[in-house]
Amino acid sequence: MRASGLLSRGFPANPRILCRPDYRPIPFASAVRSNSFASRGSGGDGENSRSRSSPSPGNSSKSWFLSRTILVASLAAGIGYGFGSSGHLWQPKDTGIPQYGSTKDFEKAIAELRAKLGEDTISTDEDDLQRHGFSEWSSVNADRLPVAIAYPSSTEDVSEIARVCNKYKMPMVPYSGGSSLEANFSAPYGGLTIDFAFMNHILDLHEADMDVVVQPSIQWMDLNEKIKDTGLFFPVDPGPSAMIGGMIGTNCSGTNAVRYGTMKDWVINLTVVLADGSVMKTRRRPRKTSAGYNLTGLFVGSEGTLGIVTEATLRLAPIPEETRVGVVSFPTIRDAASTAMQLIRKGIPVQCMEILDDVQMDVINKAGGTGRTWKTLPTLFFKFSGTKAGVADSISLTRNLAKSNNAEAFEFAKNETEAHDLWSARKQSLWSMMALRKEGSEVWSTDVAVPISRLPDIIEISKRELDDLGIFASILGHIGDGNFHSSIMYDPNDADEKQRVEKVVYDMVDRALDMEGSCTGEHGVGLGKKSSLKKELGPNTIGAMRNVKKAFDPHWLLNPGKIFDPQDN
Repeated sequence: MRASGLLSRGFPANPRILCRPDYRPIPFASAVRSNSFASRGSGGDGENSRSRSSPSPGNSSKSWFLSRTILVASLAAGIGYGFGSSGHLWQPKDTGIPQYGSTKDFEKAIAELRAKLGEDTISTDEDDLQRHGFSEWSSVNADRLPVAIAYPSSTEDVSEIARVCNKYKMPMVPYSGGSSLEANFSAPYGGLTIDFAFMNHILDLHEADMDVVVQPSIQWMDLNEKIKDTGLFFPVDPGPSAMIGGMIGTNCSGTNAVRYGTMKDWVINLTVVLADGSVMKTRRRPRKTSAGYNLTGLFVGSEGTLGIVTEATLRLAPIPEETRVGVVSFPTIRDAASTAMQLIRKGIPVQCMEILDDVQMDVINKAGGTGRTWKTLPTLFFKFSGTKAGVADSISLTRNLAKSNNAEAFEFAKNETEAHDLWSARKQSLWSMMALRKEGSEVWSTDVAVPISRLPDIIEISKRELDDLGIFASILGHIGDGNFHSSIMYDPNDADEKQRVEKVVYDMVDRALDMEGSCTGEHGVGLGKKSSLKKELGPNTIGAMRNVKKAFDPHWLLNPGKIFDPQDN
């Protein structure tokens, strides 16, 4: 993995956060590769296989190797994560901060888990640790890496992992697709990362009831491919690599949100492992219930800080009879945003409505995936679906509305293949942008959401400020539900450029909050937006969330450091 400098996102100098702008993952030259998981994978039929070809150290030296690995992982924390006289991995200085286990405690936890779950279930391989503790997609990364990675195969495995970690006070970090953008799966306190790579199955499909039971590491695209013959599909569609567990954790959205809503609208119930290893189900399977608290909704969007999701029952929707994909360009981005706002206000039914500015349209042209060249102007992407008559009516109404906002003529995909290629170009926009970056540059991707009436204002101002940066910066996103993204390619070694980028990003976030919006529409809070969340919700609301966290996780073991800290700085 490429080591790169990352922007600090304006965090205060506090050892509980520590995301240095000069971050580099520290080589684990002294750590032994006690298990290699490079060959682990899933067969084409969904069955998993585990490689046992990698030798483990002999029994006489295993303890020394493990201790050395944990020690090096701990030292990767850098400034502020020093060892105290008691040998703790992290020595808190403030009262009220949770106490985690010592190096010896973590050694015992790993040894106990290997004895109970199998040697190849726990990895301390240096590549594994870096892959699970650092992400080039994220604009912020923690200085510390996990000390080990667990690969469970069942809810029972996860329950055992949680019981052992609770016993030794070892932090736990859930991990599924690894595509989050706010360091949601980083390990700022070290501990054990739980990778659900082998929990990627469909457990039960109820066609008549239009729901499906899945494990957390099934990709939403893979799920839809496997159930397509039923005439049903799962409509929440974020980035192509996203998996159900992470989608639940961040309450993700996607291009279909304008018609189908977000993740919270499609989760019926969850099987959750709590911090002490106990297992609960949030509710039963009917679509409607008034039986007690909405615990399902509590876990959706909690980023793994309240419990570890091991199964999810999801609603499904019928595949529409007809789908048409079209694009229309506008002379200004305000014209495009005004069209989107008016369309929602008038209740014209569309499945998807996405905005891409001139910079993103140029990216699509350079990527060359659509087989045609598009005008480099602010553009709306539409997907119309439903009955043939309904689709025709929606297209006519949308065309007239767009024309009243100075739009050019609609261009429609000529066939299903072209429609797929065109929509894939939109879905792959961040990846395409990353592919065009110069060596040493980074992409900062962030999002906000505002009430739809404020969309034209915030998009126009944000676009102007991004253009004024004089670097590769763009606006795109799910404009149909008031959510849009900015992606900025910058040089992390240019201090002035980093400072200007940071100001534009946080000015955009503050502007969204001033408009009664949100600092994050679908990326979640993670490490990157904790300070913005305080501005958005205020101390009383954060305090209530903190009390809920304490009730479910009194020792602060589950994905600690995300969303908010144990106490205010």
